[in-house]
Amino acid sequence: MNAPESIFLPDIQSIRDHRALAIEQVGIRGLRYPLTWRGADGTVVATVATLALSVGLPAEQKGTHMSRFVELVEAKRDALDLSGLRTLFADMLARLGATSGRLEAAFPWFIRKRAPVSGVESLLDVDAALRVEQPPGDLPQTTMRVVVPVTSLCPCSKEISAYGAHNQRSQITLEVVLREDMSFEELVRIAEEEASCELFGLLKRPDEKWVTERAYDNPKFVEDLVRDIALRLRAEPRIAAWQVASENFESIHNHSAWATISGANG
Repeated sequence: MNAPESIFLPDIQSIRDHRALAIEQVGIRGLRYPLTWRGADGTVVATVATLALSVGLPAEQKGTHMSRFVELVEAKRDALDLSGLRTLFADMLARLGATSGRLEAAFPWFIRKRAPVSGVESLLDVDAALRVEQPPGDLPQTTMRVVVPVTSLCPCSKEISAYGAHNQRSQITLEVVLREDMSFEELVRIAEEEASCELFGLLKRPDEKWVTERAYDNPKFVEDLVRDIALRLRAEPRIAAWQVASENFESIHNHSAWATISGANG
């Protein structure tokens, strides 16, 4: 019986490299894959993630084993949560024989909301992302990001106008390094509560009246948005470091207003 052909195929990636240059990150990115995620309330949601997986490569090693990243993703497993994602990251380092690396997953996340007056329910989609990374010689850390659509109303326009005020759709990005686990919903809620008004997928006429008046009574500059959210993040003990940015897609200009602020807790 003939030996398997793979016995005679050389493994070029494993040969020694003599250029004496370590590579900080090497791997794959742009891999779209079905994902089931377990929310904070235990609900399992199916989505599609765009993945990026990479490891640090020692100076003496010619290449990494790219197929092992896909093998890792292909392995059958239960719905992921933050703990499961960290386990997946540890499995990646072990499978690739690496001491540093990064695993990122970005996907749409849907939050069920109730309209403020009628109570009708609908889904609101936000862009969510998670990153687990471990620098050389350091411990792994977990980063969570959400991009939340909200309404903002201009304080200056309200002050100088005899009636009405211009408002705009705003996109708030919160990125936090976690000390303890948080949910996407908690971060989204911080952004919504500090905006002029939150968004809903479905509104009846009494709801539309409510959100219009809510925004008018709660005007915010883009600077107000990032500062007010920053205060909330700075007071959260489960967060080690944070960054918040807001882009206001102006309704009376053909450009956006934008601001960002970052910090570390303790």
